[in-house]
Parts: sequence; C-alpha cells; structure tokens
Amino acid sequence: MFRTLVHYGFHFLIPLGIALILFPKQWKKVYLIFLGAMLIDLDHLIANPIFDPNRCSIGFHFLHSLPAIILYLLILIPKKTRIIGMALLWHILTDSIDCLMI
Repeated sequence: MFRTLVHYGFHFLIPLGIALILFPKQWKKVYLIFLGAMLIDLDHLIANPIFDPNRCSIGFHFLHSLPAIILYLLILIPKKTRIIGMALLWHILTDSIDCLMI
C-alpha cells in the first residue's frame, strides 16, 4: 500500500507542485504535459503479463529503456521541448524509485 501511494503520489502530486512552483503562470499546461508523459506506459500493453506489480519497468519496457532515456535527455536541450523532456524524465525517475521499493 505504501509503495502504491508513493508511486502515484510521485506521478500525480509532485508534478502538480513542480508546475505550480516552477511555472506558476502556465502551471495548468505544464501539469497536463506531466500527466501526458504517462502515455509512455502504453509500452506495458505489449508485455506479458501486461501488469506485474513486482516487475521493474526500467529496462524492461522499450519506452523505459536506456535508448529512450537518452532521447528524453536530448529533448531537454531545445527550449520548445524542455518541459516534455522534464516530464518524461520525471516519469522515469518515479518508476526508478518504484523499482528500488520492489
């Protein structure tokens, strides 16, 4: 239960705080981008089983792999895509924390 609360708190509550503190004038847009970054979890749909609570998604799913993470880092460079990169990397960090708690 604790692990679930931490995981989803990091996916939903911390991004809200990031948006409100770092981007107060456009916090709604930034928060939606952070929520949209959860679309990388669509790669779970091609795994068998689709959901395994004891599986670490980092390195297992292709949108959670090292090449994908490198791409997310590169997305940080252009100003136009920086928030998307931040959101994707936050998702990866959140999932990494979950892996440590398994």
